[in-house]
Amino acid sequence: MLENRRYIIQGLFILIGVVFLVKLFALQVVDKTYQMKAERNIVHTIVEYPFRGLMYDRNEKLIVYNEPIYDIMVVPRDVHVADTAEFCRLFDITKEDFLANMKKARAYSPVKPSAFLKKLSHQKYAEIQDNLYQFNGFYANPRTVRRYTKPILANEVGYIGEVSPRDLELDTTNYYKSGDYKGLTGLEQYYEKELRGERGVSRKVVNVNGIEKGNFKNGELDTASTPGKNLITTIDLELQAYAEKLMAGSRGSVVAIDPKTGEILVMVSAPSYDPNLLSGKNFGKYFQQIKNDTTAPLFNRAIQAKYPPGSIFKTVQALIALDEGVIDAYEPIKVTLGRLGDHAPAGMYDVARGIEHSSNNYFWEVMRRTVNQGVGNSIFTDTPIGLEKWTAAVKRFGFGSPLGIDIKGEVGGTVPDVNMYNRMHGERRWAYPTIYSLSIGQGELEVTPLQVANLAAIIANKGYYITPHLVKAIEENGVQKPLQFEKHYTGKGDEYYPAIIDGMVRAVKRTAGRALIPDIPIAGKTGTAENGKKDETLDHSVFMAFAPADDPKIAIAVYTENAGWGGGASGVTASLIIEKYLRGYIKETWAKREDYILNKKYLIGLQQEN
Repeated sequence: MLENRRYIIQGLFILIGVVFLVKLFALQVVDKTYQMKAERNIVHTIVEYPFRGLMYDRNEKLIVYNEPIYDIMVVPRDVHVADTAEFCRLFDITKEDFLANMKKARAYSPVKPSAFLKKLSHQKYAEIQDNLYQFNGFYANPRTVRRYTKPILANEVGYIGEVSPRDLELDTTNYYKSGDYKGLTGLEQYYEKELRGERGVSRKVVNVNGIEKGNFKNGELDTASTPGKNLITTIDLELQAYAEKLMAGSRGSVVAIDPKTGEILVMVSAPSYDPNLLSGKNFGKYFQQIKNDTTAPLFNRAIQAKYPPGSIFKTVQALIALDEGVIDAYEPIKVTLGRLGDHAPAGMYDVARGIEHSSNNYFWEVMRRTVNQGVGNSIFTDTPIGLEKWTAAVKRFGFGSPLGIDIKGEVGGTVPDVNMYNRMHGERRWAYPTIYSLSIGQGELEVTPLQVANLAAIIANKGYYITPHLVKAIEENGVQKPLQFEKHYTGKGDEYYPAIIDGMVRAVKRTAGRALIPDIPIAGKTGTAENGKKDETLDHSVFMAFAPADDPKIAIAVYTENAGWGGGASGVTASLIIEKYLRGYIKETWAKREDYILNKKYLIGLQQEN
């Protein structure tokens, strides 16, 4: 009996031993949970952020590049800091900062890494890297920030910033993670998918002191990051810098286009800011300063400011009337001085002479013929029918809606239509005498500087334009892929454009003398845009042109706010940019045109008059 009991007890011990062995095998071999928990103590999973794509100008000069920075990551469970004061001294933070950052990291996760300090410069990291091993639970994660070769092109290039919770909600691809950066404005935003690249992951083995010992499992689980694609922009970097220099201290815009391709050579919004201020550790500080600046440097006047076009719009009036067949390019029309205030003399006018003298009364008659064609029972039905055709024709020139440039935020301006005047005055209660100010580019019309530069390109091309754009090719692995853009036709033919161009060449000689370049023929048109503000006495100076007139290579629009007539500030600015682009330098002339612009001498006479 006792012998049987001994066998039973031995069997029980053996059974228990087998159970323990099976359980131990399951825990150590079959179930990876404990292995993974152990490995987390010695393996850091590091996100390998890709190099963001670079940006180059049309001549492949570097505009935007990457500079290395470092985020100090923390795993709260692993943290051991023997001397908090020494840690704070090393990282230039206060004890309060240390405690607040640790609290935030624990709230995120006690076992997952998160950013403790962000955007340490390469220089700062060099100072602390040899001491980082002393602080268990902390390690460096390299990434990059954007830098700019010149302090220009801020609104066009744009800036990057940390993704918001809202961005993460809207990201259906699940690409972005908390702490990631993305393009928020300009080209950085529009071409985000091309520029961002693809993240990679590496796993590093570290010892108990936090010292890296190599790749985990020889890197078998690592994935390499893929750098972003480069942008080859249409911008002429040196010309852009020159244009921004000319506009310094002014408010306004310059847009220059290659009419044959739609490539934007220059886009200036003044005032602007140094894009390097919104890159790196002090983004928040400088962003608030720039945002609160009363001159609105974040407002891109080139695509967002809306102005009355003024007299430059007389070219559009002529082209629409010619398309409608209500005038002939060389038809003499007698002009008196009874209807509108006019500096042009009375007499016989055709299209070229009307543009040359910028005759208000001539274009009053031109538009009247366009909208009043005798198809209604009275002027109160005839004018709306004609205005509907006129509105559609104006929109074919790219006015009234965004042109589709490759940065976001572009506005379309305003082209009035029948519905607008019905709301304002009531149906059949208005006629041409109500809307005649449109004939000289005033009234309810509003355009952007980009649209005006595009108009110059249309005339240079004799009736079409290519969608204006800032990027002409995407580069990947050293291979450039050109982008394609749509061609838009604006009218029925090109046979009457020589009369328009002739008038513009004569207009520059007559009304924009300081803008003349003796050996470069310029076709241009001055304008004055009413500012609509009672507290500002001077209207806006407007100039639109292309050159050379017989073989156009550059089309340009300049708006200088509160600078008076178009042949002054804007005309001279445009001529300097044209000369710089076509010749490569500015000749010394008797007019000293650069000094005239840089020192705002165009204001002297205007201030005396006012």
